Amino acid sequence: RARDDGSRFWQRGKVALLWLVLTVISVVAVNGGMKDRTGNNYVNELSGNGIYQFFNAFRSGHLDYAKFYRTLPDDEAFRRVREMLQTPEATYVSDDPRDLTRAIRRVGPEKRLNVVLISVESLSGDYLGTFGNPDHMTPYLDSLVNQGLFFDNLYANGTRTVRGLEALSLSVPPTPGDSLLKEHNNENLFSLATVFNDRGYQSDFVYGGYGQFDNMNYFFSHNGYRAVDRRDIPKTATIHGENVWGVSDEDLYTLALGQMDQIHAEGKPFFLHVMTTSNHRPFTFPEGRVKQPNGTRQGAVAYTDWSIGDFIRRAREKPYFDDTIFVITADHCASSAGKTSVPVNRYHVPLWIYAPKHITPQRVDRLMGQADIAPTLLGLLNFSYRSRFFGYDLFQLEPGRERAFPATYEKLGYLHNDVLTVLEPQRKLEQMKPDYASGDAVPLVPQNEEQIAQAVAYYQVASELFKRGQLVRRPEDSTPVEPLPAEPATAPAPASSVAVAAGSTPAPAR
Repeated sequence: RARDDGSRFWQRGKVALLWLVLTVISVVAVNGGMKDRTGNNYVNELSGNGIYQFFNAFRSGHLDYAKFYRTLPDDEAFRRVREMLQTPEATYVSDDPRDLTRAIRRVGPEKRLNVVLISVESLSGDYLGTFGNPDHMTPYLDSLVNQGLFFDNLYANGTRTVRGLEALSLSVPPTPGDSLLKEHNNENLFSLATVFNDRGYQSDFVYGGYGQFDNMNYFFSHNGYRAVDRRDIPKTATIHGENVWGVSDEDLYTLALGQMDQIHAEGKPFFLHVMTTSNHRPFTFPEGRVKQPNGTRQGAVAYTDWSIGDFIRRAREKPYFDDTIFVITADHCASSAGKTSVPVNRYHVPLWIYAPKHITPQRVDRLMGQADIAPTLLGLLNFSYRSRFFGYDLFQLEPGRERAFPATYEKLGYLHNDVLTVLEPQRKLEQMKPDYASGDAVPLVPQNEEQIAQAVAYYQVASELFKRGQLVRRPEDSTPVEPLPAEPATAPAPASSVAVAAGSTPAPAR
């Protein structure tokens, strides 16, 4: 007060407002790339303000692959990826060496079946009795192993929900830094929903919490899905339980069933991607559902199992059940800590594809990555379509070419032929022989240079395509792809093969 010269509040406010405007302008107009005036990364880093760079990195969450990781000449990287993505049912539509668009052609008509894809929060493979867990937490899911297709060797892309959602919707390797769900310019990408939408499906992303979290609603609503979340539950609906993450799984499935009923009543097929939350701290769920205690991981896993069983039982009463495929998997494992930088046992997740009227039960023990789920599902539906997915239809892939992409925020893994290659910032890498049970690993000596080149090519090309805006959906992607003509009738398949949608290649016997 002693130093005040008698100024008014509005006069002092103008000064504060001026500083606020200057601050906003600087935040919007200035970015961390403005200092990069040379091709020498050391010079560029020395020219940056350390505090500003710190906050810029925090704000963007982005790592430029070409700046921090080992690279190949662009032409070689694209050539390698085109060769690795070539499969028997796929034909490149262009001679452009940097265009990954393929025409996927099947034999015979498509199957216009409904699809419900459930990505379960933190459902590690080692929670299942099927994989040796003695605690009997998953009796229903264990029983489903013998009622549909079950995949023993699926590995997640990452350790966070957004990584699983990215892999399931876009079928891409994980790019360094933030998931594409949270990146800028992530609209109108080529997604699983767009393939369904071209066939008249209604595609919904259904979440029991508020989808602003992790940018989920924005991403899905701008990439072919209708975003449905906690706000779409009627105020009069009975909510059996909820916490900070959202409503309990059983209430989420009630919301999903309502969407399925509505779409079916409109005469459309539906594709729903349902993301659960109950198997997440604080592990709370409605009382009286399972024997395991509330507030514990064991209880949450058991409740997850119970609620899926309850959902399937309720769906069984619906007129569309017989023509619906249920795909159940995990977004990631419950723990990422291990003995190595990328412990493969912390990426092992289960996968069921269940449709009793359309799929004969069988276990498949081939290596599979999370990015392979979308094209494998479309193969079971016998869809002919244009694709820029990085994943494989596992049933079309020649043995020995399987691979997965386990990764962290900055360590990018490539698992192939029992060798794990991990690309790291500062252009470093590790290569090791992993122990799938313990997560331990032994360094590979000498290193396999071919697999290093494959890993680099996949991650470099995926990052470059997104950076250039070339993962987007194009108008010609809606152009129908003519199926292959039906082949002459042959002798019946052996009884051990899988009866899937017409035209699909049966899974190899376990």
